[in-house]
Amino acid sequence: MTPPTPPARATPSAPSPEQARLTAALRELRQRTGLSLAALAQRTTYSKSSWDRYLNGRTLPPRRAVEDLCRLAREPAGRCLALWEIAEAEWSGRAAKAPADTAAVASPDTPSSPSPLPSPEEIPEETGRAGKKSVALAVLASVCAVVVGSVAAALLLLPRQDVPPRPPLSASPPVAGPRCRAATCEGKDPMQLGCAVGLDTLASYRTATGARMELRYHEGCGAGWARMWRTRIGDRLDMTAGGPTRSAEVRDDIDTESYVYTPMTAAHPGAVLHACLRPAEGGRPECFDGRVQRARPHPTAPG
Repeated sequence: MTPPTPPARATPSAPSPEQARLTAALRELRQRTGLSLAALAQRTTYSKSSWDRYLNGRTLPPRRAVEDLCRLAREPAGRCLALWEIAEAEWSGRAAKAPADTAAVASPDTPSSPSPLPSPEEIPEETGRAGKKSVALAVLASVCAVVVGSVAAALLLLPRQDVPPRPPLSASPPVAGPRCRAATCEGKDPMQLGCAVGLDTLASYRTATGARMELRYHEGCGAGWARMWRTRIGDRLDMTAGGPTRSAEVRDDIDTESYVYTPMTAAHPGAVLHACLRPAEGGRPECFDGRVQRARPHPTAPG
């Protein structure tokens, strides 16, 4: 007997940036396959209505559904599974904490308190057909070789774009943890080196125009990075921890519909990360800070 399909995760009416990127990647893969929702249902163990929810961002799909779609699109699964891991980790954290959105209105060059993403809205769980057995949650930031001439665009696809995700059934080699540490992470991509899951959000900030920024830190990688969304073409995000400045720029409509993020910079406990959004129209930069928490001392065993 085929085991029951793992329940899908309900997502907010306004998906998080992580969910939006995963949805965009999945829709692009589906477009590449040329398959309708009904055809997807025939070739997988997930129903037409389930695929509709997955590809429209209303439900976080099971990991196996992502793998199946990559297989149909003949796409290496690494990047899509990394996006799924990030979206799943973000969803789990938000569901557990369910924080209120307390972002303050931006104040130029002034630190602000964290303003977490909106908490999820309950949506009925998946009622699709029986699914295949679940796969271990291991793959994080493998390089998925979406070698279609535009890796950046593939990473930051429009959330509303017809993009179908289809990872192969043979999962990419799992990433057992961070693949860099401190200085070796400097200037590198956090998504590809296992530094985008299991991390801390040091501070969040909302600008006067409604753009959102976050400072992120991964203890295992010993590095931080920043991201922003709800932006405009030409906006630039700069981030530093006292060393090199790492930047990301909003280049096109694809970026405005998702989020952009900086490369990493090494940061030690107690370090202050500083980020600024520099508006495209040349307005005054809006900045904020976040401090890396000092590591807690391990308790010593009684003698």
